[in-house]
Amino acid sequence: MLALRLPPDIEKRLADLAAKSGRTKSYYAREAIISYIEDFELLAEAERRMRDNPVFIPFEEVLANIGLAPEDLDGQPVPHVT
Repeated sequence: MLALRLPPDIEKRLADLAAKSGRTKSYYAREAIISYIEDFELLAEAERRMRDNPVFIPFEEVLANIGLAPEDLDGQPVPHVT
């Protein structure tokens, strides 16, 4: 079991959402926590992989891989990372 305090404005938004949807506040709190944990785990795994096997791809190559050219960036300069 978990008990937590929310700022009043968040509590009201959560209560309004629950009332409009017919679901409970607990449902939304549970779903938000699950989503956050999954996102955090994916981020941690990505950071670990980058640390263990750092591979750097030039930005121009990234653009080419998705079918874009530097001039497709609405006139914005291509960032150069050193």
